[in-house]
Amino acid sequence: MNLIALDDVSVRFGDVRALEGVTMNVERGDFIALLGPNGSGKTTLLRTLHGLLKHSGRRSVSSGFGRQAMVFQRPFVIHLSVRNNLRLALWLAGVPRAQWDERIAQALRRVDLTGIEHRPSRALSGGQQQRLALARAWAVKPQLLFLDEPTASLDPTAKHEVEAVLASFAAEGMTLVMSTHNLGQAKRLASRVIYLEGGAIHADLPTPEFFNGRLQGPAQRFLKGEML
Repeated sequence: MNLIALDDVSVRFGDVRALEGVTMNVERGDFIALLGPNGSGKTTLLRTLHGLLKHSGRRSVSSGFGRQAMVFQRPFVIHLSVRNNLRLALWLAGVPRAQWDERIAQALRRVDLTGIEHRPSRALSGGQQQRLALARAWAVKPQLLFLDEPTASLDPTAKHEVEAVLASFAAEGMTLVMSTHNLGQAKRLASRVIYLEGGAIHADLPTPEFFNGRLQGPAQRFLKGEML
């Protein structure tokens, strides 16, 4: 079932072409990895799918589609406690107050942050702040989660912890779309890979087919490390 579909979508920032004629869909249960060099349009595509950017072409959303959320590369945490970051997210999402305590406890367990709910969020490590951002997204029960290079600035241990959280979200049935420069991460986590270059999609394949060496054109050159 398609959750979101783009049909001939283009995005421009002044004279800069960020996306050009993109046609794709996000299906229920997908874990999509967006790959491509810097400036290829990955972040613009995420924001367009999330409904944040003005565009030409058509963006359509399934009539049965529920909530969606986005976690950015640099997690934005409010200068409050861990718990109050989650309380604010639940309030903004319109979750009944009677459910807050249970939702918060569940979310902190999901990302292994139980026991630090009263710690100032800005005092957390980078990996902990990223997991807090994931907990905040999970707490509002999104059907679809967008992630913009969620482990780009993390050390190997923190990357492993965040990947484990994302894998568990996918196992629970959440649909995820993630931009990444980490090919190993795409192999480990994604069910489907989309390759972008120059604002256009050059490959959209199941993960095993993308990495089996039968690609052609820009995507093949990218995998071989031949990009200029």
